[in-house]
Amino acid sequence: MRDLGVGFRYLLKGQRWVARHGRQYGFGLVPGLITLVLYLAALVALAVWGEGFVGWATPFADDWSSPWIGLFRGFLTAVLFALGLLLAVLTFTAVTLLIGQPFYESLSERVDRDVSPDGTAPESGLPLWRELWISARDSLRVLARALVWAVLLFALGFVPVVGQTVVPVLGFFVTGFFLTEELAAVALQRRDVDLRARLALFRSRKTLIWGFGTPLGLAFLVPFVAVFLMPGAVAGATLLARELLGEEISEGDGPADADTDAAHARDDGDGAGASHAAGRPGTTNR
Repeated sequence: MRDLGVGFRYLLKGQRWVARHGRQYGFGLVPGLITLVLYLAALVALAVWGEGFVGWATPFADDWSSPWIGLFRGFLTAVLFALGLLLAVLTFTAVTLLIGQPFYESLSERVDRDVSPDGTAPESGLPLWRELWISARDSLRVLARALVWAVLLFALGFVPVVGQTVVPVLGFFVTGFFLTEELAAVALQRRDVDLRARLALFRSRKTLIWGFGTPLGLAFLVPFVAVFLMPGAVAGATLLARELLGEEISEGDGPADADTDAAHARDDGDGAGASHAAGRPGTTNR
């Protein structure tokens, strides 16, 4: 049970980190806002044309008498919208991470530098297109696993009592697990930890993962909250990844935002900084 509290603390630490690094937080909001606009447009289209689609897909019910045809098609329209909303919740993080890959890679690497005792961070050494391909491929695999769980829990939801009590709780834990995997993948991919190894690592510390991902999943149910928490969630997941791999985390989270950003700007612009020239510990090439 101790790991539940540890995971939750990493979630809070990530939010505190971006609160102190305003520029990184601002950049991290952009992908979430883009995804939100796309998803809202898709859900509005589903609400407007969903009834027509259901009518087109059920021609066999055209001759049914009232009120049965209305009840039947109304139920199917509600189910269609609910499935669309569920799919949006399940895929929001993956799509946001895919759109914001350059943003979140930079943010995660900055967190690694900030908390690493020697100020270094692992780098993948891969071109952007290759990182995007790996991220998209792994996200689809994770989504497939999440959908299997969603279908199973949906079916169990019809079991009396259990379906209205135990199943929703299990659903939040499952959501938290896969949500954390998607977020931590940003940092773990830079360390050459593939999907199978990540899932094995997560299963070995399930309570830690639940402590981080379950409250975050609950918060994401509130409209628009996911957009504003996403940068801090990526920062916190980077800290969580270091914990999972046994990497040291400097508790002094570094100086204030302005000083830290200025120092990194000088280091990044130098091109010959020691952290770039010397090669970073933990750097991998795939």
